[in-house]
Amino acid sequence: MNQENPPATLPQPETSQTETPPPATRVHFPQLQPTVTYTILGLSIFVYLLQMGSQFLLGHDYPANYGVKYNPFIEAGQYWRLLTPMLLHGSLIHLGFNMYALHVMGRRLERFFGHYRFLALYLLGGFAGNIFSMLLTAEASLGSSTAIFGLLSAEGIFIYQNRKLLGDRAKRALRQIIQVALINLVIGLSPGIDNWGHVGGLLGGAAFTWLAGPILRVGGEYPTLKMVDEREPATVRRAFLTLAILFTLLAGGIIYWRIH
Repeated sequence: MNQENPPATLPQPETSQTETPPPATRVHFPQLQPTVTYTILGLSIFVYLLQMGSQFLLGHDYPANYGVKYNPFIEAGQYWRLLTPMLLHGSLIHLGFNMYALHVMGRRLERFFGHYRFLALYLLGGFAGNIFSMLLTAEASLGSSTAIFGLLSAEGIFIYQNRKLLGDRAKRALRQIIQVALINLVIGLSPGIDNWGHVGGLLGGAAFTWLAGPILRVGGEYPTLKMVDEREPATVRRAFLTLAILFTLLAGGIIYWRIH
């Protein structure tokens, strides 16, 4: 899926030689300002500035100290640590890579998902990633890459579910997404990278998009047509609540098993 999708042109009905050709039919893609993407981006940068300020003024990164995913503290009741790592980063390079990915994928996805559904996707991907990290690694971790991997799998599922409408572009885009995911998972095998968090983010984003992502069709009136989402808002809400509850129960089960 291209970053900036131009209005697609539909095939025209057949006309006889004596008829005047009808005007071109144009299908307009959603035009929505990615305010949630920019808000998350700005908030993440602000939190990183707080981290740097804390280190400079107090000699210690207190935001990270109170927000990283660290299993013993989560098991002791600090459950917010399953969400707060999404706003924390370990270095400027770490922040830069994640914010670049958010800027690219977030703008593409938010205009199709809408503000609230995109926010739900981001939070569920990050939440699922931190739960998988808690289950499968004892190391402390931080970073928004859990949520970013959720966006990556969401884009893949969105393209797959709308492949007939998107045409040949869908196959190329799906291959690219699979390649990017595999390359990053291989890179994630390096020391110091929480690859299980990435896997959890992928699963969380994929599950939510499969159940609640946009299902597009062409709607409107000739000659000006537009993409219409057939997914009912009630279905989106049910999917979000169901997955949020399931992930919460999974986290609770892990914590209970660990402390007993």
